[in-house]
Parts: sequence; structure tokens; C-alpha cells
Amino acid sequence: MKRSIIAATMMLAMASSTTAFAKTATGTIASIDKKGDSITLSDGKTFTLPEGIEAETLKVGERVVVTYSTKAGKFAASRIHPAP
Repeated sequence: MKRSIIAATMMLAMASSTTAFAKTATGTIASIDKKGDSITLSDGKTFTLPEGIEAETLKVGERVVVTYSTKAGKFAASRIHPAP
């Protein structure tokens, strides 16, 4: 019984720690760097794009929600979708 409580506690801690690092930002795309695979929102935040999201599919002026994490002091997007 004690082992199952410890295992459940560890699983809960791991699940909450991974979601704690993922953040979202909503804004309008101000610029797109196709060579650098990144976008900059109107608030000045720049996000690198992951494999599978091509810069060519995005448009300046488009309002988006970016799910991201911070890696080595930079914002790394994991998902981008149109803002409601």
C-alpha cells in the first residue's frame, strides 16, 4: 500500500511539473523569419517554431495562441493555432 501511494504521488508530481512549464501567449504576428523558423508577436516576444509547423503557413497580422516553453532562455513554440 505504501508503495502505491508513493508511486501515485510521484506520477502526480511529474504530471504537474510538465504542465507547469508549458505556457500560452495570445497575440498578433508582427513578423515571420522563414529562414530562422521563428515568429515575433506584436508584444515583441519571439518564438522558434518546432518541426511540423512551417513559417510559410502563418501570416503577418494573424491573431494566434502559442503554446510554448522556455529553453536556454528562448521561447520554443510547441503549438500554434488561430486565436478565437
